[in-house]
Amino acid sequence: QVQLVESGGGLVQPGGSLRLSCAASGFTFSNYIMKWYRQAPGKEREFVARISRTGYNTNYADSVKGRFTISRDKAENTMYLQMNSLKPEDTAVYYCNVLYSGREYWGQGTQVTVSS
Repeated sequence: QVQLVESGGGLVQPGGSLRLSCAASGFTFSNYIMKWYRQAPGKEREFVARISRTGYNTNYADSVKGRFTISRDKAENTMYLQMNSLKPEDTAVYYCNVLYSGREYWGQGTQVTVSS
C-alpha cells in the first residue's frame, strides 16, 4: 500500500536551514507528481511546493519562493524540501502528499519549529 514517511524536522533558529525528506513506497514513485504541504497551529493546511514526475518542473507558494527548494531522487524513491532563511512563520507540521488512483495520501508529518 501507499506509504509516505517524512523526516528531518526539528528546532532551528531564524535564518537557519533544514532539509526535509519524504520516503515513498507502494507505488511507482517516478510516475507521480509529489507535493509538500504544511499546517501551522490553528490554521488550515496549506500548499508549499510541487514537483513534476521528472523533477524538471516545480511550483512554490509565494511565501516560500526563493527560500525553499523541492527535489526528488528517483533511485531513492524520496522527495526533499530544502528550507533556507527560515522564519518563525514557517513553524508548522510539514506533510508530503501524492494523488494516487484518485485518492490523496499523506504522511504522518514532521514538525518544524523556527524560534530563537
